Amino acid sequence: MASKVTTAGADLDESDEGAAAKPQKTSFLAGLIGRFKGLSRKQLMLFGGALLLVVLLAGAALYFFGGGKDGPAPPKGVFHDLPELVVNLAATTERPQYLRMKVTLEVADAAVIETLKPVMPRVLDTFQVHLRELRAVDLEGSAGLFRLREELTRRVNRAIAPARIKAVLFKEIVVQ
Repeated sequence: MASKVTTAGADLDESDEGAAAKPQKTSFLAGLIGRFKGLSRKQLMLFGGALLLVVLLAGAALYFFGGGKDGPAPPKGVFHDLPELVVNLAATTERPQYLRMKVTLEVADAAVIETLKPVMPRVLDTFQVHLRELRAVDLEGSAGLFRLREELTRRVNRAIAPARIKAVLFKEIVVQ
């Protein structure tokens, strides 16, 4: 019995040595196709459908979530600085309070700036009138600045209609 085990072991060693001596020259695709030879047609169609679904989901994820390190490109726009505004706020105490602000307008293209230039005195006047009615408490917090930004954007768009600006951007706001 021991001789049979030795003989069988020797046979295995010889077959392993022969396999190691002769490298297999099959391509990756041929090896992949060889793995699927035992599958039925229905199983192949299910596997192909699942593979197609995975590829489509990965493509959709890349499309919707950016897919790159850079992310989406920032929106392009043209910026126009307005002169610094200093206004006296509506005071409820004896001490006057002042608002100093620097504003930039964001527009889609330079043509809107050309529309804006002739009516700039009207825009500045509407800013002054609105800002003089504000109190210091109206400008507190992010909600106060958001309301101010929306109101100033609305006033500029009304002055230059039918042209429109994208946004009013605050460069500096100081309440003294």
